[in-house]
Amino acid sequence: MSSYVYTAVRTPFGRFGGALAGARPDDLAAGVIEALLARAPGLDRAAVDEVVWGNANGAGEENRNVGRMAALLAGLPTSVPGTTVNRLCGSSLDAAMIGSRAIETGDADVVLTGGVESMTRAPWVLPKPAKGFPVGNVTAVSTTLGWRLVNPRMPEEWTVSLGEANEQLQDKYRVGRERQDAFAVRSHRLAAAAWDEGFYDDLVAPVEGLTRDEGIRPDSSPEKLAGLKPSFRKDGTITAGNASPLSDGASAVLLGSEAAAERIGLEPVARIAGRGAFALDPQAFGYAPVEAASIALKRAGVTWEQVGAVELNEAFAVQSLVCVDAWGIDPEIVNTKGGAIAVGHPLGASGGRILGTLAKVLRERGERWGVAAICIGVGQGLAVVLENTEVAA
Repeated sequence: MSSYVYTAVRTPFGRFGGALAGARPDDLAAGVIEALLARAPGLDRAAVDEVVWGNANGAGEENRNVGRMAALLAGLPTSVPGTTVNRLCGSSLDAAMIGSRAIETGDADVVLTGGVESMTRAPWVLPKPAKGFPVGNVTAVSTTLGWRLVNPRMPEEWTVSLGEANEQLQDKYRVGRERQDAFAVRSHRLAAAAWDEGFYDDLVAPVEGLTRDEGIRPDSSPEKLAGLKPSFRKDGTITAGNASPLSDGASAVLLGSEAAAERIGLEPVARIAGRGAFALDPQAFGYAPVEAASIALKRAGVTWEQVGAVELNEAFAVQSLVCVDAWGIDPEIVNTKGGAIAVGHPLGASGGRILGTLAKVLRERGERWGVAAICIGVGQGLAVVLENTEVAA
């Protein structure tokens, strides 16, 4: 049995402290679920077998199983179960992978997947003392991004910042500042053009008055980016201009079996043909999509020569370029509608974004095979191969 993507939708992605700063993450998640189900008006809500939802933080308003909370807030019957997945940046892609497996094994027929993150509203936390009223100061720790409350048993080289980890990647693979900046400019240019051409009109549901991704800078240029100071090393190459910004947003993808088409009231747009996960040293996470994609392609029985479109989450320009170089593919098939450097990277929502975007790009370009891939902090990567059902043999 195969699993299929039937439809996908996301919110516009807001900048940190921007238009979505007042929106609770559970409300963002509920809203995108409502928008997804509105695209399948004939689907009996009680026929959703499972909600599988991604979220990287879980420490704030999205606590206590945000997948279940969002389903309830969206008005799904209380009989529809829900779970929350945390694989950091890959959480919503992992949710889709889990949902597709449930369908392929016959455990489910219709699965609603997605993810949410409000990096703006991620709380500060205090370590809980073994005894009350500790003597001395206690430091509040931000849960917005990266390591916090680190176990002292972890080797120091594993727990460097995400930026430092990618500077180390640059040290190894020699992807210079100029090339990184050019890649970032391309991301903004393509994202702006995709919005102007209407590509995102049916992939994005407005929320909180925001109708377009907030972080896109159409006027970005190599000259402007060259003037930015390095963010992580005095002599480094990574800046605020060639890395993804902190963001808020949600995404959702409706999966089903082939037989579910009648119940859903839609025809599937893509088949999930292969899945891959890979892990290596935590600080080398930026390279992990390379092998994750190779695993997914092998399981799909597809080679890179057959792939016509790639959606690679742009956590950092250097990380993205290293992956593209390792795959040996034409860079022009990668992120043709812009990527996370421009669109934004709300951690738990990004996997659903790239999967939904890939399905539509395959349709638009008439390509049969595509790869969605994402790097994940603490040394992991995920990838999914999609087959365009319009051109499947």
